[in-house]
Amino acid sequence: MSSPHALYLTAELRRIEQAALSALPPGTLMSRAAAAVARRSLELLGARAPGASVLVLAGPGNNGGDALQAATLLMQAGARPGVMLCPEHARRPEDAQRAFDLAAAAGLPFIAADPDRIRNGTWDLAIDGLFGIGLARGLAGDYPALIDALNALACPVLAVDIPSGLDADTGMPAGGSGIAVRATHTLTFIGDKPGLHTGYGRDHAGEVTVDALGIPKERFFPVRLVLNQPPLFAEALRPRPHYSHKGSHGDVRLVGGARGMGGALMLAGRAALHAGAGRVFAGFLDAPPAYDDRQPELMCRRAEEMDFSSGVAVIGPGLGTSVAAAESLRRVLRSTMPAVLDADALNLIATDPQLRAVLRERQGEALLTPHPLEAARLLGTDTAAVQGDRIAAARRLAGECNAVVILKGSGSVIASPDGEAAINPTGNPALATGGTGDVLAGLAGALLAQGLTSMQAALAATWVHGTAADELVAEGVGPVGLTAGELAPAIRRAINRLIREYAGDGRRRS
Repeated sequence: MSSPHALYLTAELRRIEQAALSALPPGTLMSRAAAAVARRSLELLGARAPGASVLVLAGPGNNGGDALQAATLLMQAGARPGVMLCPEHARRPEDAQRAFDLAAAAGLPFIAADPDRIRNGTWDLAIDGLFGIGLARGLAGDYPALIDALNALACPVLAVDIPSGLDADTGMPAGGSGIAVRATHTLTFIGDKPGLHTGYGRDHAGEVTVDALGIPKERFFPVRLVLNQPPLFAEALRPRPHYSHKGSHGDVRLVGGARGMGGALMLAGRAALHAGAGRVFAGFLDAPPAYDDRQPELMCRRAEEMDFSSGVAVIGPGLGTSVAAAESLRRVLRSTMPAVLDADALNLIATDPQLRAVLRERQGEALLTPHPLEAARLLGTDTAAVQGDRIAAARRLAGECNAVVILKGSGSVIASPDGEAAINPTGNPALATGGTGDVLAGLAGALLAQGLTSMQAALAATWVHGTAADELVAEGVGPVGLTAGELAPAIRRAINRLIREYAGDGRRRS
């Protein structure tokens, strides 16, 4: 899997950084980082930059050194920085001490590190330079109060490299403290970090920009974690030829709809139709309706009547955990057709070792769409452990189940059995409502039916699903009150636009 937007774990970034440092004079990378922070700060301040009041929180390490040098540059550009040293008297690394000495010599104004001073100040911009990616423990002492005050500010907050307190690899607060800066903007260095895009990352990082600090491209190396983007899957979305017919675009066979849960199956079926499947069959465990009056193209059946010899199966929406549900799942798993496994299909597998073994050994492609609790059940752990390292959890689950996995949530993680993984950047809190997972399952099934591999389908489905929600919110539909049933038409628009823009070869058209 290749992408223009790689995500680097902390250990990988350290390798790149050390290789670059060995070829540069001391302090070069810090000077470049400081210049980048100053430039970004001036961009955010715009016309207000001359005379602007800028709060700078500088920690004891190199992250603080970056902030100190940036504050000096801002002062030279006409801004009025006020620098809080945290702690005031700290033992600093060599480069950070050099930055402090230069700042003091330049007459940079230092102010007491006081939460009330933060709250009561009139700031045009705040710069978080407390801690970088090396933080491994939770924040304690004076830091929680300082960060609470910083997070309460109305002005833009620019995080230097990463919001202080956030784990760069996982997107969770370091050390389980629950405390991290909530930035409106993050300027991250060398390479992008997964923790800025999953877990709490999207809430705390704000708008992320990357500055490679002038490190040559040859210093970077291939990684197996990327940010999901259309070039990863767009080549599989091809314009339809005029001579195509409904049989050209695949059959989706859905199974679920136990008593009281038929709506889940309807949502998945409608999504599959809007995503381009040629025919969609909905197999109900409960008595099926004669037809769907909103989408009469859906062909409703009894689950036991479903034929699993061809097409793509989607099983789980409204499935329940009855004996009949388990039997339907067993039939799907023993078939060779590609299958999307969602909701109660995953819960059944989690409690039945035989079903799990059949899944692991089956010949057909499988795509799992768990939310964190379902993933925890499958992994024999708890939700906190899954959320504590979403990337590792998704990779482990994909390997153990021999399936592509979409671990849903903020910054959904897509992982394949061979360890390739991506974090999805689209979507918003509007998707935190019942039924949106059923829509995702139907969408993924439709893409599989149209010839995408399970990894392509997972990447495309997750990106399109989130994009549909983003566009609806931009139109004023949500985030509060958006319903799952509103997603299908927006999904159709997003897919057709992708096909037009990329014309079937993965390259964007101007």
